[in-house]
Amino acid sequence: QVQLVESGGGTVQPGGSLRLSCAASGSGFSINAMGWYRQAPGNPREFVARISSGGSTNHADSVKGRFTISRDNAKNTVFLQMNSLKPEDTAVYYCHAIVVFTPTSAQRQYWGQGTLVTVSE
Repeated sequence: QVQLVESGGGTVQPGGSLRLSCAASGSGFSINAMGWYRQAPGNPREFVARISSGGSTNHADSVKGRFTISRDNAKNTVFLQMNSLKPEDTAVYYCHAIVVFTPTSAQRQYWGQGTLVTVSE
């Protein structure tokens, strides 16, 4: 079994910064891609950023230049550094991982429980 545990959410003023972390726990697997999604009230969940096992990244246009995804493969942890936060960034942020189990090579995706980010005066 694999569990994703997020941390780092909170309330910040516009223009501020937050850093989200997500650690994967369990055994018998490796992690392929990891990423972040978010869901604002009344809206569908949307893609924020993704990083491959090799370190290649993609960021949504709405966060490019402000958010940066990174990962520590040794610790099965992904980070999201969020700078220049705007009120429209307010949402629940979810960690996502594509896990490959050994020795079967079966793949499965997992989601974290979500962490709330509020950007407000």
